[in-house]
Amino acid sequence: MNHAAIERAILALLDGRAPGKTICPSEVARALAGDAPAQWRPMMPAVRAAADLLAREGRLRVLQRGQAVASAVQAVGPIRLARPAPPGPG
Repeated sequence: MNHAAIERAILALLDGRAPGKTICPSEVARALAGDAPAQWRPMMPAVRAAADLLAREGRLRVLQRGQAVASAVQAVGPIRLARPAPPGPG
């Protein structure tokens, strides 16, 4: 699966959620590869890498226990993907 397709899937799943809601990277992998763990689990590193790129571009946030983390790839344990934080009052 190419990187651009994974990015599109991440953004499409986020677009389908209500504001403030998150997605799990495994949802992306399952949407692209199927529900069988042998199909979607191997995609997880690529999904996390795509999430990292989108986060660096400011197009999403990577969260762990509700707090932003610097890297989806380096995070240990479950993460969630969210839309960018709304701009603060200014």
